[in-house]
Amino acid sequence: MQVHIAEHPLIAHKLTVLRDRNTDSPTFRDLVAELVTLLAYEATREIAVQDHAIDTPLAPMVGVELARPRPIVVPILRAGLGMLDGMSRLLPTAEVGFLGLQRDEETLQAITYANRLPDDLAGRQCFVLDPMLATGGTLVASVDYLFARGARDVTAICILCAPEGLALVDETLGHHGDLKIVTAAVDERLNERGYILPGLGDAGDRLYGIAR
Repeated sequence: MQVHIAEHPLIAHKLTVLRDRNTDSPTFRDLVAELVTLLAYEATREIAVQDHAIDTPLAPMVGVELARPRPIVVPILRAGLGMLDGMSRLLPTAEVGFLGLQRDEETLQAITYANRLPDDLAGRQCFVLDPMLATGGTLVASVDYLFARGARDVTAICILCAPEGLALVDETLGHHGDLKIVTAAVDERLNERGYILPGLGDAGDRLYGIAR
């Protein structure tokens, strides 16, 4: 497993505004999209391409295009859906599938409630979108599902990670050399409720304007 922390002043700035409890939901959504586009740029550095011959206005040349089968983007419902626009800006031709997983607040285990993915992912590059890698249960379940269906390599894009979640993913799936996590920051720890500290609160609630 590889972990890449995308260090850039714009990423740090946008993340700071996301963390601020006074940032309203419309601004939060816009910033998530912008931040994900920046993270996606890092996450797609090794995306598969193939030669593609074209004619420029002046001469023929051989450039590149995304290789087939096309990559698939997998937002984890519900909060991952708020990251899809930012990813689609960079990969508009990618296919999109969905996994619905939620965390049981008592056991902190991931529960699957929706699946809209091809049964066969053989040879596919997959990009998983999940804003918070906290306990790690949701990401482990998602990535394990993709590899079990033949995915070639999987990159998870997470806005924030907790050390405990990274440790679980590495312990459970670290033998997959083709698993990569791209994040804006690794925070201090989890609190007793399994939330990232200092974190930014519940990403899903803040994306969709649900106050708690």
